[in-house]
Amino acid sequence: MNKEDMIDHLSEKVRLIRAEYQFSQDKMAEILGLSKKTLVQIEKERKKMSWTAAVALCAIFGESEILQLTLGENPLEIVQTIALNHLDTPKNKTLGGKMWWESLKEIGDFRMQQNIISKHFRILDQDDYRWYSSFGKEDTEEKFEFLTKNKEEE
Repeated sequence: MNKEDMIDHLSEKVRLIRAEYQFSQDKMAEILGLSKKTLVQIEKERKKMSWTAAVALCAIFGESEILQLTLGENPLEIVQTIALNHLDTPKNKTLGGKMWWESLKEIGDFRMQQNIISKHFRILDQDDYRWYSSFGKEDTEEKFEFLTKNKEEE
C-alpha cells in the first residue's frame, strides 16, 4: 500500500465513517478541515481526499469500525509506515496482533507479523511493543534477522 492506495480506500469510505459517527456533512467537513463542497465531491467519488485529510481521518477516527476494517487495527501505524517509509525504533505498545495480523516467524523475544488487510509487516517484542514496520518483506526479514541475532549474542 502506498499513499495513493490509502487515499483511494479512505476516499471511498469517508461517507460511511461519517454515517457511523452520525455527523452531518457540515460537521465532518469542519472536523477534517475541508469545505463542505470538497467533502461532497469526495463522497460522490468525483474527487479524492488529500493526504492531509486522510491522515486527519485516521488520527481522529482511528477507533472507527469502518476504518479498522479498511486498514486494520491501528490506522495511524499504517500512516506512519507510509509517511516514514518504515519505522525502526521501539514505538507504542500494540494489542499483540490477535485480530488483524498473521504471525510469520517467531524467534526468541521477537515475532514478525503481516497485517491481513494492508499487507504491511511489523516486528513485535515479547511485550507487544512494535520495533519495526514496513511494506517491504525483505527489509522486515533483514531487520528481524538482525534483532534476533543480536538478542542471541547477549
